[in-house]
Amino acid sequence: MFHAKSPITAVTAMVGGAWDAETKPRSRFTLAPAWLGLVQWRWTIAGSVDPVKRSPSGRWPYDRGMSPTLRVGGRELVIDSTLVMGVVNASPESFSDGGRFVSLESQLELAASLVEGGADIIDVGGQSAITNQPELDAAVEAERVVPIVAWLRESYPDTLISVDTYRPSVVAEVLAAGAHIINDVSGLLYPEVAALCAQHQAALVIMHTAARPKVRLQDPGLYTDVGAEVLAFLNERSASATAEGLAWESIILDPGPDFTKTPHQTIELLRGIDEIRSLGRPLLLALSRKDFLGAVTGRTPRGRDAATAAAIAYFAITPGNIVRVHDVSAALDVIATIDVLTGRRDVSPEYVLPDVLRHEPRRE
Repeated sequence: MFHAKSPITAVTAMVGGAWDAETKPRSRFTLAPAWLGLVQWRWTIAGSVDPVKRSPSGRWPYDRGMSPTLRVGGRELVIDSTLVMGVVNASPESFSDGGRFVSLESQLELAASLVEGGADIIDVGGQSAITNQPELDAAVEAERVVPIVAWLRESYPDTLISVDTYRPSVVAEVLAAGAHIINDVSGLLYPEVAALCAQHQAALVIMHTAARPKVRLQDPGLYTDVGAEVLAFLNERSASATAEGLAWESIILDPGPDFTKTPHQTIELLRGIDEIRSLGRPLLLALSRKDFLGAVTGRTPRGRDAATAAAIAYFAITPGNIVRVHDVSAALDVIATIDVLTGRRDVSPEYVLPDVLRHEPRRE
């Protein structure tokens, strides 16, 4: 439930430092200095004791050492499941939202609903990924995203904040405002972005692309071996990032579904995702409502949620993922189910489903 203060009031109150700490709900995990790395899942079902817990037997369908560690904010997170990144588009041009969240207030209300719905990370973007349009002026992009970042950092200090940007001037501003992760869809076009992340102890997402942002490239003959070429690109750009002083453990890799790839190329790449996992870094999988799912289902973006859930389930079988989604609740349900079925978590033997969850409420 969104707390009583409206987002606009909250932004105004932040200037004077006035904010009621009791109104700040906790996220699913806490960045604690002495953290041992396990995501602390907080489940409450109809007021009962948590029925779903990590498996005490430690059953894993793979070597436990395969769970990658992410260093962010001077602390470490072992991603032994799949984290959920909720999307806040501060761009009226968004392909998926269709201009539904234009005002700052509506964007902050969306961000709050995503956090309170269980998102581990909020990804804020001020420039739409729609191609063949001019790049947005950097100053305008910063004006769109900095207020959201500052408000999130003050209102939800336990939630990781990501910003979808690649330009150094915007990166500097959002990191100063409190962002934890830079989601660079340019494939590290500007290496100084990695240096800025290192200075602020932030993490960096490096995404594969074969073109500059905002340029549409759909060439069936572009790749000889899409998996091998994406792997080589991500390896080389990661080396560039570490040369700028960024820790290897602070890098997240994104194979870039749809970006300069036809649906067939994206599917071929995702079928061989284990090759990219072999680099040992967490993977950001931006699967939500993507074009390749449109090719599979024949549906427009907002009709691709079931296909998105299926793709998340497929990848969540292996840990070490961050899924970027529009529907946080559905993603969490998918991941919880996969974690139980793979033995990463268990349902308590004593737990009995309460009647309030067994039946839909009757309409009066």
